[in-house]
Amino acid sequence: MKQLLFLTNIPAPYKTALFNELGKYTNLTVLYERKSASNRNVQWNTLSRQNYTEIFLNGISVTAETAFCIKIGNYLTKTYDFIIVGGYSTPTGMLAILKLYCKKIPFLISADGGFIKNDTPFKKAVKTFFISKASAWFSSGDTTTGYLMHYGAKKKHIYNYPFTSVMEKDITAKADPVRQNELRKKLGINEPQMVLSVGSYIYRKGYDVLIKAMKQLPKDIGVYIVGGKPTEEYQTLKNTYQLKNLHFIDFKKKDELAEYYQAADLFVLPTREDIWGLVINEAMAFGLPVITTNRCIAGLELIENKKNGFIIENEHANELAEKIMEILTCPELCKEMSQNNIQQIQNYTIEKMAARYLEVLDQLSSQ
Repeated sequence: MKQLLFLTNIPAPYKTALFNELGKYTNLTVLYERKSASNRNVQWNTLSRQNYTEIFLNGISVTAETAFCIKIGNYLTKTYDFIIVGGYSTPTGMLAILKLYCKKIPFLISADGGFIKNDTPFKKAVKTFFISKASAWFSSGDTTTGYLMHYGAKKKHIYNYPFTSVMEKDITAKADPVRQNELRKKLGINEPQMVLSVGSYIYRKGYDVLIKAMKQLPKDIGVYIVGGKPTEEYQTLKNTYQLKNLHFIDFKKKDELAEYYQAADLFVLPTREDIWGLVINEAMAFGLPVITTNRCIAGLELIENKKNGFIIENEHANELAEKIMEILTCPELCKEMSQNNIQQIQNYTIEKMAARYLEVLDQLSSQ
């Protein structure tokens, strides 16, 4: 059984699920920079560890989700068959790469996503140094592969994998009208049509764009944003535009959130930038058509215009309103998109993500 070391920043539901799956087939040790993120609800990760060893490094907090762990080098030894660096851009991740490079220990980088930036020469050189030192790279798709190559990765050693948070058992057909009505009554949803979004109330998610788009939508379309406590700005926009059909919903645990997905007709993520955007995978697993922006890598990899949703220009409230109406006013289009998303997401499960990791590691072992 392979000895595998995986370095990442914090436990997360999809990570725990992936590690539980990988731990069935490898002797897996996971190094975490910190036990939790200070900007996450404590109920966010309810999955428990199975099949692997986890070690929490005692480091100095740097950001809400990272820490600087000076002792990381103590764990980076040649006793492992493979070392995978997940958080390669964190202070601890960069220190780990530097130590592995100095010790001449091969390692892999696993990248969830990445957008090429207009970097200064110095910043590009720093990124290139750390990314290029890996012997192989896991990439979540074409956009990420382009990003990795821009910063020094070699194309022939880049291996795509299906990045996801969805287990096979999580995939379900879109709720029928009877079930939808039952859930809407339970959740207090009174509008005949429902648009759902899930995410933190931060500028990057672009909810102000969605709120502005609502000025062009009929008042009988309810928009529900699940993500915690809304900012004062969003409350002010709601009041200014007199949007009684806009609803801010507090954080929900996975089983509670599932009911919102099942009650909805359409999922929207108006993000200004998401390095992936796992809520896209989750919405697809419930058969929801998806609208997101050209700054969401999950959308770029998984959504095809008119097939299972729409990709719109970032910041375009008018286009967002148009696409919402195009889907909601055409039941046949909505049904077709729903069916296509259920089919598409079958290829993006935790089980298949783990299987791809193992396939690549087997391939590298034989080289």
